[in-house]
Amino acid sequence: MSRKLNLTPKRRGYLIVTLWSLAGLFVFASILIFIAIGKGMIGYVPPIEQLESPIDRYATQVISSDGKMMGSYSYGKDNRIYVSYNDLSPDLVKALIATEDVRFTKHCGIDVRGLFRAVVKRGLLMQKSGGGGSTITQQLAKQLFSPRVENLSERLLQKPIEWVIAVRLERYYTKEEIINMYLNKFDFLYNAVGIQSAARVYFGQSPKTLKVEEAATLVGMCKNPSYYNPVRHNERTRNRRNTVLLQMKKAGYLTAGTCDSLCALPLKLHFTRMDHNEGPARYFREYLRLMLTAKKPVRSDYAAWQSQKFSDDSLAWETNPLYGWCNKNTKANGEPYNIYTDGLKVYTTIDSHMQQYAEEVVVEHLSQTLQPAFFKEKKGREYAPFSQRVSKEQREEILTRAMAQSDRYRILKNAGKSDNEIKKSFETPVDMQVFSWSGTIDTTMTPMDSIRYYKSFLRTAFMAMDPRTGYVKAYVGGIDYNYFKYDMVSTGRRQIGSTMKPFLYSLAVIEGVDPCDKMLHVQQVLVDENGKEWSPKNAGAKHIGEEVTIQWGLQNSSNWVTAYLMKQLSPYMLVRLLRSYGMKGHIDPVVSMCLGTPDISVSEMVSGYSVFPNKGIRVEPLYVTRIEDSYGNTIASFSAQVNEVLSEEASCKMIGMLRSVVDGGTGSRLRFRYGVRAPMGGKTGTTQNNSDGWFMGFTPSLVAGCWVGGEDRSIHFDRMNEGQGASMALPIFALFMQKVYADKTLGYSETENFDVPSQYAVSCGSSKDNRSQVNEATGFDDFFN
Repeated sequence: MSRKLNLTPKRRGYLIVTLWSLAGLFVFASILIFIAIGKGMIGYVPPIEQLESPIDRYATQVISSDGKMMGSYSYGKDNRIYVSYNDLSPDLVKALIATEDVRFTKHCGIDVRGLFRAVVKRGLLMQKSGGGGSTITQQLAKQLFSPRVENLSERLLQKPIEWVIAVRLERYYTKEEIINMYLNKFDFLYNAVGIQSAARVYFGQSPKTLKVEEAATLVGMCKNPSYYNPVRHNERTRNRRNTVLLQMKKAGYLTAGTCDSLCALPLKLHFTRMDHNEGPARYFREYLRLMLTAKKPVRSDYAAWQSQKFSDDSLAWETNPLYGWCNKNTKANGEPYNIYTDGLKVYTTIDSHMQQYAEEVVVEHLSQTLQPAFFKEKKGREYAPFSQRVSKEQREEILTRAMAQSDRYRILKNAGKSDNEIKKSFETPVDMQVFSWSGTIDTTMTPMDSIRYYKSFLRTAFMAMDPRTGYVKAYVGGIDYNYFKYDMVSTGRRQIGSTMKPFLYSLAVIEGVDPCDKMLHVQQVLVDENGKEWSPKNAGAKHIGEEVTIQWGLQNSSNWVTAYLMKQLSPYMLVRLLRSYGMKGHIDPVVSMCLGTPDISVSEMVSGYSVFPNKGIRVEPLYVTRIEDSYGNTIASFSAQVNEVLSEEASCKMIGMLRSVVDGGTGSRLRFRYGVRAPMGGKTGTTQNNSDGWFMGFTPSLVAGCWVGGEDRSIHFDRMNEGQGASMALPIFALFMQKVYADKTLGYSETENFDVPSQYAVSCGSSKDNRSQVNEATGFDDFFN
């Protein structure tokens, strides 16, 4: 039987007074606590300066000339890319407000009604569906300034601090700015920090182009990205997406019919990992990163044998605005720019389509043709992958040197291991993943065998550039950045072989030699400064003892004609001219250099060949057109550096001679095998023992260069048929041009012709002569049929 509590009026008055006093005391204590938090006496509240700039770490974006984001630079996993509120999809904002904070526009940081509901339903009635009391602003405060806690009690103490921060955030920022900061900060997994990265990783979109159901998926992840991971838990995440869509309907953002239609859709992703080692133009992006972050060269930072590199870097620091840009320029606060945290946008000259084509043709030629041929030649050979001319002692020396340069060796050495222990480690089989053209292979082999295995893969480099503007359109520094990080476009240097000859011929033209001048085609004998005779060989020479033109000599890459010209000139004159062509490395002024003995990079060669189609003007490669800060302000602009090398007359004569190389000389397989009909000039190049294969080619609006060879000069084809530049490098250029001409959106036309005035045109023979030259060079009688 229940008993009724009877209170006298006096006792009832005391109880009411007590309750109100306790309530007042609680309110007063709460006010004191919040004042103490605000004063920094309890917990941690960031200073005003941090609240005014709560997010200051954004990845720098690398953007192609056609507006595609190719990659980013950031510290570790903080790959956050800034996006402004105006670049957010309206559906994204509506989905976030409807799901996380439906009264977001009405409160000032704390939603009292929502907080009271959460306390009653979740705290007192233990209803899981009671909802949370945190506003979007409070969640932002937690993201920005709250450290991780280990238990509930610590979290309860953390809440009041977040409330104070939330109120202050509302004081300093508009509602739009708060939503923008929230979405820019949130970690969506897979290195997708921020909504820009998330939209790209999961859907291949920008935040502005997200569909309603895609926006709802990403907002749904904000509840718990690991639990609602669309990659691992598709159905669970789909249900969460539908919950967001229902909340949007409840808030009046969607009609019932639209909501039902969207809820019925499957959850489809376009998932692409945000990985710095993936994506297009990986070699280019790394080269650009090193350029932007370079420091002023100090001689003590370079090894004794790096004197040339120190000289090159010092010159670049003084003359190249892009080199060391971050350290040569400062922000408003006086600090140098940081590409990992300042949220810059670097607009490059790379065309995403042409870059894709370049990467595709490298894979196509190396994986399907060249590498299988190399494996076939070396199969079962004890000396593989080296040339048969390399002795066993030389092979062992090369492999031992490679071992000493490996990360494994350095780690073992730093750990105090002896040479014998290290050698034994390299001869002990271990599980590893290795590169192959058909994909990564899980295998077991000794580290020493893996060194030999990796050396068996031929390497390549390719670059294409606009000869008028210097815009670098495509840049492929190797075959796979994950496994072969050395950049052969800009860092690597190799002997250039017969691609040197046009530079010598241009010097001869400057000195008054005409392409139609004739000489007796016989072996030449030159004498160097020391009085030593030098006489080049000329494998497969034709028309021996007959008169041939200078043009014929270049067309057929005759070493005897080249040596004849070298005899008339001076190595010192040629070195000076090569400097004006943009060759920066060490060059010995010896008579044999006319056959391509200097080591030169692909980028320098491409820049040098820009002289011919550009009326004698050399253009320095341009990689970046402008840099913007995180607010879209242009803070740097770049233009190509140019210098005059040849007169217009000389360059036009060189065009005529180099066109004959393609139309009827050593480069003619561009025509008969690959069907490229556009007017173009070019030159093949093969170094001693087939160590390096080159092809340089140009059209009126594009110049490109390709090198192919082994990691070591002693790794090469033993047979000329596969080892010459026409077989190794020319096909990459040909396949690239096929794709470029097939893509009409790029604007390149096979009918575009060179602007050569009639008085400068070269014509040393009839069409019949040209036909015989093609047959002579190729063996294909039906080429002109």
